[in-house]
Formats: sequence, C-alpha cells, structure tokens
Amino acid sequence: MLKDPAVDVVHINSPIPDHAWMSIAALKAGKHVACTVPMATNIADCKKIVALVKQTGLAYMMMETVVYAREYLFMKELLDGGKLGKLQFVQASHQQDMDGWPNYWPGLPPMWYATHCVGPVAGLIGRPAEYVSCFGSGTVRKELQKHYGSPFAVETAHIKFQGTDVSARIIRSLFDTARQYRESIDVYGSKASVEWPLVEHQPLVRHTAKLPEPKIPKPVKCPDFAKRLPGSIAKYTKHGVYDASKKTHLSFTQGSGHGGSHPHLVHEFATALVEQRDPFPNAQQSANWTCVGLCAHQSALRGGVIVKLPAFTR
Repeated sequence: MLKDPAVDVVHINSPIPDHAWMSIAALKAGKHVACTVPMATNIADCKKIVALVKQTGLAYMMMETVVYAREYLFMKELLDGGKLGKLQFVQASHQQDMDGWPNYWPGLPPMWYATHCVGPVAGLIGRPAEYVSCFGSGTVRKELQKHYGSPFAVETAHIKFQGTDVSARIIRSLFDTARQYRESIDVYGSKASVEWPLVEHQPLVRHTAKLPEPKIPKPVKCPDFAKRLPGSIAKYTKHGVYDASKKTHLSFTQGSGHGGSHPHLVHEFATALVEQRDPFPNAQQSANWTCVGLCAHQSALRGGVIVKLPAFTR
C-alpha cells in the first residue's frame, strides 16, 4: 500500500505495539498519517515521528476520541464562552477491564494508554504538559506482571502544564479493579463546574456558584454536536456503520460510541489536509499527550518522583 502513488493518506488502527513503526514507515513513504492512540509505547519513537513530520511537511494526527466526544465539546463550549469563569482544575479517568482482549493487552501499564485521560485535560487547559508525578496503587496478578514488568492495578498522576496555574489529575486502570467502563472528564471553574456521572448514561451535573445550597447542582443533558459536521456523516455521531446489519461495533456498546467522536475525527483530519493546516492534535501535541503517560509510568516505578516531559513535545 505504501508503494501505491495513488494513496495519499493512511489511517492506522493496528495493535498498540505497531502504531509507531507503521506511522514511521508511512511518513517515510510520503503519506499523511492518522493513527489511533497512543502514538507509541516509548519516547524515542514519539521523537522520530515528530521529527519526520517536520522534515517532510506531512500531516500526522493521533485520533484521540475524547477531545471530539460530545461531553468534551460541551465543556469546551461552556469554557470558551466564559460560562465556567476562570478555569481552576480538570480531572479525567479511564477505567476498563481488559481481560480477554488481544495478546498485547495483558499487563499493559495503565499509563501507557492514558491519552483518553490526558487529551481532554490538555485540550481544556490549552497548554502542553510540562512535568508529571504519578503513584501506582495495588497489584495485578503475577501472570499479568510478567509481560511488561508493571505491578500496578491503578495509576494516578498529577500534571503540571506549561505557562498556567491550572493542573490536572488523571486516573487509569486496566486489570483487577472492579469498575464499569468509564471515560470521564470533570471541569471546575470559578463560576460553574461540570462533572461526569458515576454511572454511564446518566446526565452530567452542572454546579453553579453562589446559588443557595440545594440549587447548586443541576442535571444537564449533554447536546450532540452533529451540527458541526457535513450532513453526509452527521448521523454517525449516534449510529455505527454496522448498525443496519445489527452487528454493532464494540466501541458503540462499550464506551457509548466514544461520545459520537468518530465522524468528528474524520472531518477534522480531512479538512486539515484540504486547508493545508495542522490537525488537532498535531504531531507535537500527540507526542506530548502520549509522553505524559509514558513519563507518568516512569514516575510511578520510582515512587512518584517528578518527571519532566521531553523538550520536543512542548
């Protein structure tokens, strides 16, 4: 496929260990790259991809679903419109039971797959991560530990962002922790805050400052943002391409279709190519978000020490 001159773009949806080498090969072959998360499983490969994008002028976009999910778009709209006031704190979690998934998943360090948490907090803050401190908690069973040498059931990290007084917390778990699938974001402002429900498919909760105590929280239904899309793909914020045959894709049964993000991701990448601009997230941003998780796991293995993000990601 990479030898075919008629192919301008590749979209990589391969197993996690293959993301980096495939992205590198595609960029070297002169193809634009859209790749599912994470960018890579080591910092060196992230650096190679960022360097290749600069050298070639090609586009790279990590297809981070959460920054195009309707809940994120709703929170971002409120923030940009001044309705939350001054941004004070953001947190996100991604908890999932990966037992029974393909053979590269068992024992994966939770923070190696943290972009569903990192992306939304970085996107809302609007600045690159500068350094991180992370703690591991609990242990997974011995047969899981042998694959990657990671003992932790849960990893939690605090992130300092460059040029801002706002920090963020992220929580990740993949094995041996009882929790319904959840990708969540909470955003706290001086005027109002929005919190994700504890149970999926419940409404978000908006908290408004200075109201009488019983009136501070109010359930809010998150709007869909299909109106931002061309009509030909707008329907896919709520329906999968397999729905007509009743073979619903797993992402629509577990994770609620990634918040309707799939057509937004496609539209952003295609539009960026047509307009000859960087997609969001671009290569450097994708590396920053990915390296937060990689550096966080390093921190957890060292008892929570501060680990700085590589300069090429900022």
